[in-house]
Amino acid sequence: KYTKFSISYYWINSLDQKTSIHTRSENVAIPSGEENKTATLSYDYRIVPLEDTSSTGTYYCEVKWNDVQKMGKGVFVLARDTGYINTSYGWKILVTLTVLLAVLSITATALLLWKRK
Repeated sequence: KYTKFSISYYWINSLDQKTSIHTRSENVAIPSGEENKTATLSYDYRIVPLEDTSSTGTYYCEVKWNDVQKMGKGVFVLARDTGYINTSYGWKILVTLTVLLAVLSITATALLLWKRK
């Protein structure tokens, strides 16, 4: 009963419009002795490339048997024009602070040596 099923991939945009991406049918043979046991099978599908910013939305996977339908939790994808830009300034701040402290240290040492003479 559960050896024949279909897998559907789709996404829902910000306007709650559902767009089908890919559908495939599967017919899985059950080896003898494995009947009445739970089995887990993985099916990967790669969606590339994202067209543009309108590809932003939640992407879902859904499996349908004869009388059963299961849907994944979904994955939200945010598509941007320029791609991901790292906004972390941690390294720049660290280098700036180190250079500033070095300049102050050299200046203080020079002043102390000049005052000593």
